[in-house]
Amino acid sequence: MIDWNPLLLTFELAIATTVILLILSIPLAYWLSNTKTRFKAIVETLVSMPLVLPPTVIGFYFLMAFSPNNFFGEWINEWLGITLVFSFPGLVIASIIYSLPFMVHPIQSGLSNLPKSIQEAAYVMGKSKLTTLFRIQLPNIKTSLLTGIVLSFAHTVGEFGVVLMIGGNIPGRTKVASIAIYDEVEALNYEAANLYSIILFAITFCILLAVYLKTGKHLNKLGR
Repeated sequence: MIDWNPLLLTFELAIATTVILLILSIPLAYWLSNTKTRFKAIVETLVSMPLVLPPTVIGFYFLMAFSPNNFFGEWINEWLGITLVFSFPGLVIASIIYSLPFMVHPIQSGLSNLPKSIQEAAYVMGKSKLTTLFRIQLPNIKTSLLTGIVLSFAHTVGEFGVVLMIGGNIPGRTKVASIAIYDEVEALNYEAANLYSIILFAITFCILLAVYLKTGKHLNKLGR
């Protein structure tokens, strides 16, 4: 028998991270796809940093920032009563930042590739920018939205270095599936590690397969 708590905690973290990321990434991707400011390159660089930095580097700086001994961690602790180090809220915040490019980039690409005539026609018809975004632009980039959602979810499920640095290994609180697999391998309990791995593999495979089938059908409809 295996402990199901790490798997449940993993998918709870992935769902929370993906939902919050979607909410935050839509306005950010919209701004990046439309702005002409010289600060755009700086923002794009910051968003993309998690793609190239080692997870342990990101995790270390999160650990320092979230620590009650530092200003940000102390402020969060005093005013909101939340301890971010070795806690689930800390895992969520770290995962949001770590998976940010996986949500922002597909949405930004989808918005940038939309013909400008669609946006201009909506403005001519008296539609506001907010209405145009949510009623016209986003419905036309469903594939990009789905791609961002799936990539962010899958990336969060597979996190190891960041969650280990921030959350540690607390059963029922921060011990996600990737940490559980590592623990079982260290204990030479390969059977349990194999079960965790097979379950994660099967679930992520099914999710990705469903997405590819869905996006494939959508692209085929567009091509007709």
